[in-house]
Amino acid sequence: MSYELFIAKRYFKAKRRTGFISVMSVLSFAGVTVGVAALLTVLSVMNGAQTELRNKILGTTAHLIILKYQNQPIAEYKELLPKINALSEVIGSSPFIYTKCMVAKGSKVDGLVLRGVDPELEHGVTDVSRNMVAGKLKFDTLSSGLPGIILGLDLADRLGAYLGDTLTVTSSQSMKATPLGLIPKTRRFLLTGIFDTGMYEYNSTLGYIGLAQAQDFLETGPAVTGIEVKIKDIYQAPETGKKITVLLGPQYRYNDWIHLNWSLFSALKLEKTAMFLILALIIIVAALNIISSLIMTVIEKTREIGILKSMGATSKSIMKIFVFQGLLVGGIGTVLGMGLGYALCLLLARYQFVNLPADVYFINKLPVQMQAGDFVLVSVATILITFLAALYPAYKASRLDPIEAIRYE
Repeated sequence: MSYELFIAKRYFKAKRRTGFISVMSVLSFAGVTVGVAALLTVLSVMNGAQTELRNKILGTTAHLIILKYQNQPIAEYKELLPKINALSEVIGSSPFIYTKCMVAKGSKVDGLVLRGVDPELEHGVTDVSRNMVAGKLKFDTLSSGLPGIILGLDLADRLGAYLGDTLTVTSSQSMKATPLGLIPKTRRFLLTGIFDTGMYEYNSTLGYIGLAQAQDFLETGPAVTGIEVKIKDIYQAPETGKKITVLLGPQYRYNDWIHLNWSLFSALKLEKTAMFLILALIIIVAALNIISSLIMTVIEKTREIGILKSMGATSKSIMKIFVFQGLLVGGIGTVLGMGLGYALCLLLARYQFVNLPADVYFINKLPVQMQAGDFVLVSVATILITFLAALYPAYKASRLDPIEAIRYE
């Protein structure tokens, strides 16, 4: 151990003659600790929110969607599925029909994003069947003579619909000719299931019926809107999408989950950066306290500094002593803050005592995901800030004239 570090530790542990300096030191410790803990907690929550949203989005929508240009229907989808599934990057694919309509139960009417799917193929592409909280992913015509439909939890709740209830779906995509003119086509369905994706946006708008029932109801013939594709590496979605469209032909295009949700995840990333900068101000304020504390220490230790210089200590050594003292405050505060932040993250993850309005934040719980990179980034940034804060007082101490320092003591 160098003698500069030894003296810095002695100064750090020594009882101060001036109580004000002790208060400043405590505030410096507390500021660094609280700042580091707050930063780590917020960053972990932002990480958790991003991961949670991604998992829920990819559990309800596919990694890739294959469409025709100008949204033309795909009649030859049965020939395309084997070609897509033959690619090594692909896990599964499923045709779908998409439309917007109205759903009613009695006097209650609500908007509905309706998807027609093949339940056997859909199971290999999304998590809808695993998100069922009541009933089953079943659309076959039942003994009542009505085809089945499943709805999101919040949509079913708003309609006051329960399993076995009859619902009326109205679509303007297929018009029905009557003596009064063209009117939207309606059809009755039996509620056979309710799902919960964990995201309000999907739970409040989405519903599923069988692919054959959708083709009949919407009068699309043997065609579908598009093909959903699940792939092995979700971050290779654009590359895989290009490969599929090249395979299928120039009339096809793709949408991937990254571009479809680009604005959402970009906003989350920007918010994480903004929160880091805002909460870093707490550490900067603590650094100002470190500056004040070290300046007061320099004033208090003027005689000792003069004696050290008269014994041969260089200005560089004196500067090191006070830089080390500042780094001790920053280092210990950082370690304590990391421990406090880790404990807070564990509490949030385990007990989930913070509830969020799902219609505002998409998710109803505060997710937490700690990442080693965030701990390293915060600790390095904090040590750097405290190092810079210690430079000025250390420089002032190193410039003291030993004769003048001893004369006035």
